[in-house]
Amino acid sequence: MATLQGVSGIDVRALVAEWERLLPLWVSKVYEVTPGTVLVRLQGRDHARYQLLVEPPRSAHLTTRPIRVPQMPSGFAMLLRKYLSGGRVLGIRQHGIQRIIVMDVGKHDHLYHLVIELFDRGNIILCDRDWTIIQPLSRYHFRERDIAAGAVYCLPPPGPATGTLEEFARFLGEESRDIVRALAVGAMLGGPYAEYLCRRAGIPKNLPARDVAAAPLFQEVERLLERAEKGIEPHLLPETCLPFPLEGEERQGTPTGLAFNLALDQFFPPPETRGDGSEAAKAKKVSREERVRVQQQQAVEKFQKKIAQCERAVEAIFSHYPLVTQVLEALRQARETHSWQEIEAFVMGQKEGPAARIVAVYPDRGAVDLDLGERVTLSVGESIEKNAATYYEEIKKYRKKIAGAEAAMEKALAPRFTRPSRRVAGKKRWYNRFRWFFTSDGTLVVGGRDASQNEELVKKYMEGGDLFVHADVHGASVVIVKGKTERMDEVATFAASYSGAWKSGHLAADVYCVRPDQVSKTPEAGEFVSRGAFIVRGERTYFRNVPLGVAIGFQREPELVVIGGPPSAVRARTPLFVELEPGRFEPNDVAKKVLRVLREKVPEGDAKDLKNILITEAVAAFVPAGGSDIREAP
Repeated sequence: MATLQGVSGIDVRALVAEWERLLPLWVSKVYEVTPGTVLVRLQGRDHARYQLLVEPPRSAHLTTRPIRVPQMPSGFAMLLRKYLSGGRVLGIRQHGIQRIIVMDVGKHDHLYHLVIELFDRGNIILCDRDWTIIQPLSRYHFRERDIAAGAVYCLPPPGPATGTLEEFARFLGEESRDIVRALAVGAMLGGPYAEYLCRRAGIPKNLPARDVAAAPLFQEVERLLERAEKGIEPHLLPETCLPFPLEGEERQGTPTGLAFNLALDQFFPPPETRGDGSEAAKAKKVSREERVRVQQQQAVEKFQKKIAQCERAVEAIFSHYPLVTQVLEALRQARETHSWQEIEAFVMGQKEGPAARIVAVYPDRGAVDLDLGERVTLSVGESIEKNAATYYEEIKKYRKKIAGAEAAMEKALAPRFTRPSRRVAGKKRWYNRFRWFFTSDGTLVVGGRDASQNEELVKKYMEGGDLFVHADVHGASVVIVKGKTERMDEVATFAASYSGAWKSGHLAADVYCVRPDQVSKTPEAGEFVSRGAFIVRGERTYFRNVPLGVAIGFQREPELVVIGGPPSAVRARTPLFVELEPGRFEPNDVAKKVLRVLREKVPEGDAKDLKNILITEAVAAFVPAGGSDIREAP
C-alpha cells in the first residue's frame, strides 16, 4: 500500500511487472531534476517514449507529467549518461520482496547494474558487471556494508515471502511474534497486506506465528504476489494508493498498460524543479503562486468528494434501515458477553448473512465498517439517527473548509516565509480522563483516579469480555482490561502501583481479577457499600507479590502524548521515559522533576512544538498518590 511517505514491497512488485511488459527499452538521457530525484528518459518499441521518475526513498514510477529539467546537468546525472545513455535495458527485477529494483543495462560489451533502493534513506547506485560500485547517489557507511565507490554492493536477503515453502515454514517456526506482525515485519509485507493474508487464510491475526500451518498461508502469499503482477486494478484514495483493492473479488487475466504507474503518478505530487538564473527565479516565483492556487483548488475538490461520500453514506444507512438496525442490535448484545477481539474474529469469518456485511472492526472506537453498497462507519453504541447525524456534522465541517479555501483563493498570495508544519497533540479519547495504558501486545487498560471514576468505570464502561482487576489492599484503583491480553503481569503492576500499597511505601502487593458478572453494588442484608467500592462474589484469580513500578514517558509516534503505566509497557512505546518507585517526595514535586527530565531528553528543535503537550498536569496524572522517587538508571 503506497502512502505519501512511500511504496511497499508489494507495490514495487506491481510497478516492475508493468515495466517488464515494455521491454526492450533503451536509455536515452538522465537528469537530476532536484537534489536526489532522478529522471531517466527511455525509448521503447515503435518509437515509444517513457519517463522513469526515481524519488528515493519514496517511489520509482513512470510519469506522463511534463517535467522541466535543469539546463546544467548535475555530476551524478553526467556520470549515469556516460555509462548508460544508448544502452539497452536487458532486464528489470525486484530483489525478493525488498524495496530494491535492479535494472540491467548492456552497452557495447559491458553490463551495468542500476540499483534503486526505496527503503531507509533511499539511494541510486551504479555497479559494474561484478557488482563493484562505480558511483552511488549518496555515500553511506553502515556497520554491515559500505555504499561508496570501489566497494562491492551486497544485496540483502530477499525475504521469506519469495522463497520456498520449506524456507517459509522455517521462518514461521523461528518467529516469536504473532502471525500478523511476523508477516508485516519479518516477511516485509506491511500491516495492511499482513491482515489481508490472515483474513484470506482464515487465521486469527493474534495467533503465534509458530502455531500457524505454513502450507495454506504460503499458498495465500503466492496468490498475493501473483495478484500484484497479474491482477493490477489500482485503487486510489486520498491518503493511499493500492495496486488492487484488498476487499472484493480477485481480477482474472493478465492486464496490459501502465495502470498502477499512472495511478502513482497521479497520487504523488510532482517534484519541485531546480531553477538557475534570473529567468528561472521569476518562473519559480510565478509557479509558487500558481501552485498554491492549484493546491487550494485540489483541496476544494477533495472536500467536495468527502461531502458526496458522506451524503451517499447517509442515503445508504436509511435505505438499508432494517439491516443496519439488525446488525447494530446484534453487536450490542454480543458486547454484553464477548470482547471486541472475539467479535472481530467471528464476523470476519462469515461468508453470508448480515455479519458478512461487516468489513472492518475498530475495537478502540466501538465501531464497525458496513458494506451497504457504500462503505459506512457506524458506532455500535449509537442509534441509526445518531450515526447519520455524525455524517451530517462531517458535511457541515467540509462545507466550512470549502468556504475558507475559496476565500483564500480570492486573496493575493504575497511571497513569504512559511514555517514547517508543527505536529499537534493526539485526539482526545474517552479514556484520557482516567489513568490508562496499552499493554505491550496492544490491549487498552483503564484505571480510576478516585472513587467517583471507579464508579463510572464499572457502571458505564465495563462490558462483557472485559476483566475487572483490583489490588488486594484498601484504597486501590478499579482497573478494567478492555479485551484479552497475554501481558497480565503489566496489568497487575498497574493495579498494584495505583493503590494504597504505594502510599504505604511497600514494594509489592497482591492483585486479583474477576469477570464483570462477579462485580456488584448490591450488598448483603446489613452491609453497606461505600462510593467507589464494590462487592466481588465467586472465585478470584490472584497474582501474588506483584512488584510496584511506574514509568512516565513522552510518545512521539503515532501521535504526541504523555503516557504512563508499567515500565515494560511504556518502554515498548517510547525511549523517552522516567521510572518511579515508592519514596519520599510529594506527587507535585515528583511531577515537576519528571517533566524537567523529559524536556531535557526531547530534541531542542521540538521544544516549541511540545510546550502545550508536555506539561505538568499531563505528567501529574500518572504519578501515584503518596511519596515517590525517580529510579536511577542501572
